[in-house]
Amino acid sequence: MLNNIRISQTINEIILNVNIISDINEIIEELEMKLPKLRDFYQSSTIPIRVTGRLFTESEIKKIKSIINSEIKVEIKFDEASDLLGLHAIKKTFEADTDISETKFVQNSLRSGQREEYPGSIVICGDVNAGAEIVAGGNIIILGALRGLAHAGANGNTMAIISANYIDVTQIRIANLVREVEERVDRCPICKIQKNEIIVT
Repeated sequence: MLNNIRISQTINEIILNVNIISDINEIIEELEMKLPKLRDFYQSSTIPIRVTGRLFTESEIKKIKSIINSEIKVEIKFDEASDLLGLHAIKKTFEADTDISETKFVQNSLRSGQREEYPGSIVICGDVNAGAEIVAGGNIIILGALRGLAHAGANGNTMAIISANYIDVTQIRIANLVREVEERVDRCPICKIQKNEIIVT
């Protein structure tokens, strides 16, 4: 029995709450199974559908919208990364392989006040300067210096890593853990979780 999607209703919307660690193919299979019941409901309603619980890539969003709209002509909303990534949003942690993940490449440095967030991994082709933020559901790789805030595995994935040419910050975050960094770390360090604490190797 598939149990990747919980459907609920508020006054203003139908909510599809998706299990954060579910495989996208299982989610789509279950969605297609549950669509007939949703279609019956929408014979007398036009309220929008909101998909929440996890972040989706652009290609996954297009696929899900296409499947729903093939049966029901309705507005479909997806939660933004800022709603679902970060310490405030982690309700439980999990382990998911990050060796292969969808990756966003940022071809410049981040200045103070700039923020990059993505449900997959992020590669910064430059520096992350003090006052800048980078938040990823997967890994964070910085080809230059990390001087700003970096939060990898920001959806709760404890297998995510952070790596940079060198790290010169007071704090790094992976999943629901925070580590204070007392001094600059050189030689392309890799930060990861081991035995429920962030280590730097």
